Amino acid sequence: MSRRGPVVVLDGPAGSGKSTVAKLLARALGVPHLDTGAIYRAVAYHMDSKGIPPEDSELLLRELEVTRVEVSQGFVRVNGEDVTREIRTPHVDSIVSHYAAIPAVRRALLGLQREQARDGIVAEGRDMASVVFPDADVKVFLTASPEERARRRHLERLSKGEDSDYQQVLRQVEERDRLDSQRECSPLKVDEGALVFDTTGLSVDEVVLALEKEVRSRLVGRV
Repeated sequence: MSRRGPVVVLDGPAGSGKSTVAKLLARALGVPHLDTGAIYRAVAYHMDSKGIPPEDSELLLRELEVTRVEVSQGFVRVNGEDVTREIRTPHVDSIVSHYAAIPAVRRALLGLQREQARDGIVAEGRDMASVVFPDADVKVFLTASPEERARRRHLERLSKGEDSDYQQVLRQVEERDRLDSQRECSPLKVDEGALVFDTTGLSVDEVVLALEKEVRSRLVGRV
């Protein structure tokens, strides 16, 4: 695939700041942003709402064939229905890893993700560097301590007026880490050549400024 812009990928565990950082970094670099987590969340929400469990089955395969996910201008749609708010609930938090671990789901969404990179992109997820864009111009692995990531999720939910218990959120974060890193299909890992960046204790602006500087230095002479 010929490209007209750089491909920068950010992988990392839940709550490491990937979505916010990737969105701002994409704006700074002048390329589109792809929130792959939103795509998987949309599929998980859709399947769950139809009563299709997170297991490899003929029912799941048939539904995948007729499911269309669109991510554009901050909105997420499944078969034309706006599910932007629905995919960001604690319930979807708790089920998305189970659906994402299914090989058929990951295969179905692979092409959709790659198609977005024709004009360059900043993409974030959990297997961007190792599977989706192995030839990315710059690979970054964002991380933070489980406690810090749980604190961010906890405060985010409170800011939305949702009930939240920090210890419960921490347990969810740790369980999500376990599922993502131990799944057989595309496990969360640091890809060879990726810049590991710990965001613990840093503001979003500090992370974006540091990454923009690093990315631009790595892109010199490559794109």
